[in-house]
Amino acid sequence: MSEKKMTSSRRHHLKSLVLQVAANWLEQEKKDLVTAKENYMSENCAAPDMSGDQAALQETCKKLHALIDKIDEERYDLEAKVGKADKEIEDLKIKVVDLQGVKKPALKKVRMSADAMLKALLGSKHTVNMDLRANLKQVKKETKEEPIEAVGDWRKNIEDKADRKKMFESS
Repeated sequence: MSEKKMTSSRRHHLKSLVLQVAANWLEQEKKDLVTAKENYMSENCAAPDMSGDQAALQETCKKLHALIDKIDEERYDLEAKVGKADKEIEDLKIKVVDLQGVKKPALKKVRMSADAMLKALLGSKHTVNMDLRANLKQVKKETKEEPIEAVGDWRKNIEDKADRKKMFESS
């Protein structure tokens, strides 16, 4: 039992060491990023020359605005490419899931009456009685007596049908 505690505490100690090393790496990465930004800015963006007359300063401002517009266009294009790539990645992820299929867990058999199931679903507030036969109306079965007159003479029925047949044949 004490060996398990030792391994558990050792595991926690190792985990904390790994987290400490990762934190140091993240700090170093942030510092490297800041220095890389400063180096890039010093190489590509020289300090503007503020000496000269008003026309020269206006020309410098126009150049800066043109550069800003160009960079904004590039940034927009890159954002569009990244968005398109992200959408493509999502579509591929969906296709992978579709191809793998969703694994359905094996269902367990549960013996539960309908009353208990409804009570579990609706809560204890609702008392539902599943005796459906009690809610049905009582209906008396009536026997239909066909009037004898409706049947009538069979010869008369045949004559009526013959008249109908002649009507269709004539037209």
